[in-house]
Amino acid sequence: MAKKKRRKPRPRKKNNIDIRSFFEKITDSLRYNRSLYIIIGIVIALFIVGLLAFTYIRDNYTITNVYVTGNTHYTDEEVIDMVMTDKLCHNSLYLSLKYRNKSIEGVPFVEKMSVEIVSPDTVRINVYEKAVAGYISYLGHYIYFDRDGIVVESSLEASDDVPEVLGLSFSYVVLYEKLPIDNEDVFEEILDITQLLSKYNLKANKIFFDSEYNLYLYFEGVEVSIGTKDYIDEKIIQLQYILPELEGKTGLLEMKDYDVDTKNVTFQEKKQ
Repeated sequence: MAKKKRRKPRPRKKNNIDIRSFFEKITDSLRYNRSLYIIIGIVIALFIVGLLAFTYIRDNYTITNVYVTGNTHYTDEEVIDMVMTDKLCHNSLYLSLKYRNKSIEGVPFVEKMSVEIVSPDTVRINVYEKAVAGYISYLGHYIYFDRDGIVVESSLEASDDVPEVLGLSFSYVVLYEKLPIDNEDVFEEILDITQLLSKYNLKANKIFFDSEYNLYLYFEGVEVSIGTKDYIDEKIIQLQYILPELEGKTGLLEMKDYDVDTKNVTFQEKKQ
């Protein structure tokens, strides 16, 4: 009689394996969530720090005082608008970074402008203007030139700060090039005259040179014949005392024969 084969008992799943797997899943989940919480915490902390830094910078670096130096062609407000072009520029920290080791160029009549941070709420804008000697009228434009006769600007507006120069003969004008006239020394003479007039608070409307480069100055209705540049300083000094006495009058003030010895000055009034 054949013996029956015994079936091998199937291995039972052990409960401890299931429990271990369950706890591993929980541990992994906690580990993952903890990392996630840490990342979220770091993000929140960085956001709070950034918000506090932004608030501090906004409250302590907002510009409330602006000083402008060296400007004559533009008002303080116009210069400030050129430099502080948007809301961010009203923050001194941002402004210092924007113009760090950098000057502002390309502004008419201005060589450059620099920005200096004096304190967190105060800045100084330094304007370095071009040394304009005078201007001439040419083809509907006002051509400004420096003491070397270099054309520094072309504008549709006449300036009240420098006089118009008449009597110069030229056939063309090129920006940033010298005006093509025969006597180039006249440019330096023009600047010297304008500086002398400014020194003694005199404001000539026009400067005129005749064919021999004799000089004439115009103050409203008074035409002043200066002649050559000899004794020009003494002549301008005398003008500051003579012109107030001629206010409201029209005529020719003759000073071409003036020197330190004769001091010859005559006025020929024109009847209106």
